[in-house]
Amino acid sequence: MTQSNITRRAFGLGAVAGTSVLAACGNGVGSTGSGRIDARVNATLSEMYRTFPNTRTLAEKSNGMLVMPLVTEAGLGLGGAYGRGALRVNDISVDYYSVTKASGGLQIGAQQYAHVLFFMTNDALSNFRRSPGWAAGANIEYVISDRGDSVNADTTTVLSPVLAVVFGRAGLRIGATLEGSKYTRIIP
Repeated sequence: MTQSNITRRAFGLGAVAGTSVLAACGNGVGSTGSGRIDARVNATLSEMYRTFPNTRTLAEKSNGMLVMPLVTEAGLGLGGAYGRGALRVNDISVDYYSVTKASGGLQIGAQQYAHVLFFMTNDALSNFRRSPGWAAGANIEYVISDRGDSVNADTTTVLSPVLAVVFGRAGLRIGATLEGSKYTRIIP
């Protein structure tokens, strides 16, 4: 019988290196995920501009827009939501993000919707891009009502650092907001 020259340390380092190599294979680099997200973002922006023409002015005045073309939300007691989208600066996709949301309480139903966050100040955009996981909260001002009937961009709204447009709802669920949503940068 021959004796092996592999030590426990060498075997452990080899296992860690092998795991790292395998993990890097699934990182999304070179995939078509970004092209698919960009196509959905373009279609979402076209629909928003067609349905709500005044949002084009918001887009021109903003420092950047986070476009989530499709967010699916469902709940029965406990609920959650997920979607993927792109951050556009000067009409170019610079990063890709996912949104997740968890909720609990008296709720039932499912719905899908699109939403766009307009970053009206450079600080708001910088804070969003620098944070490892940005949570939507009280600093968001809604410019389109839950029914999606009109754009309400008055003086207080325009002075808000982040504006939200939620539209294209399908399904039935009580009480959908962006509060508590967490946005995380992804590599599609």
